[in-house]
Amino acid sequence: MDSIKYVQDQLIKKNDIPEFRPGDNVSVSYKIKEGDKERVQVFKGDVIKIQGEGATKTFTVRRIASGVGVERTFPFNSPHLGGVVVNKRGKVRRAKLYYLRERTGKQARIKEKKVFKK
Repeated sequence: MDSIKYVQDQLIKKNDIPEFRPGDNVSVSYKIKEGDKERVQVFKGDVIKIQGEGATKTFTVRRIASGVGVERTFPFNSPHLGGVVVNKRGKVRRAKLYYLRERTGKQARIKEKKVFKK
């Protein structure tokens, strides 16, 4: 098992993604190729889960678009991942925030974590 993990670590392109957790509000820049053109699309929403490890590590971001919930899963090691910006830190007590799927409006809000500076 360790030899497989070693080979995967050698093949993975390291992205400079900041540290974030479920509950955080992030903006994900993703490169989309349409024909011979390439553009960057920004997907902004709350991280509802992070799963996997190594080459298969992914995170899922959820947002509400036109009253409909939209979720998108991004691999950490994708070459199409332009960058991730953490907008707000969320205060949650779960690793997987699936309960947000049934909630709308004010109920679907995540409290912001207060940061104390010294």
